[in-house]
Amino acid sequence: MTFHRRSGRIAVFGLLLAGGLAAAAPARAPGLAALTRVEAGQWQLKEPGASAVARSLCISDPAILLQLGHVGAQCSRFVIADSPEGATVHYTCRGAGHGRTTIAIETPRLLRVQTQGIASGAPFDMDYEGRRIGDCGAKSVAAH
Repeated sequence: MTFHRRSGRIAVFGLLLAGGLAAAAPARAPGLAALTRVEAGQWQLKEPGASAVARSLCISDPAILLQLGHVGAQCSRFVIADSPEGATVHYTCRGAGHGRTTIAIETPRLLRVQTQGIASGAPFDMDYEGRRIGDCGAKSVAAH
């Protein structure tokens, strides 16, 4: 399990750092009450208890958080649960895999993301704490 978590984390953040967020962000998820509470801006995602450095990303559309295992892929989504406190979404990316993401909104600036699925034929299972740390800077990777 550790190998798959680590390889999934490396692949996801490799895409983030390569500009995958700016190239092709997923479509907006209209009507998700949970995402309307998430403030746009600069966010850090960190795996709780891990020694890895937190990753920073600029989020203009919180729907990017739904597909951290398939950043930039065009995927169909099925909403399993949605409330102002959180949401669970299953998504399928034709030819690229699928995933299930649960987002728990603690405050508009603090959230938890749990996502798992299959990407490029390999399983991934990641847990993150997300914190908004400010406005997006000019050199940030942007998600639209």
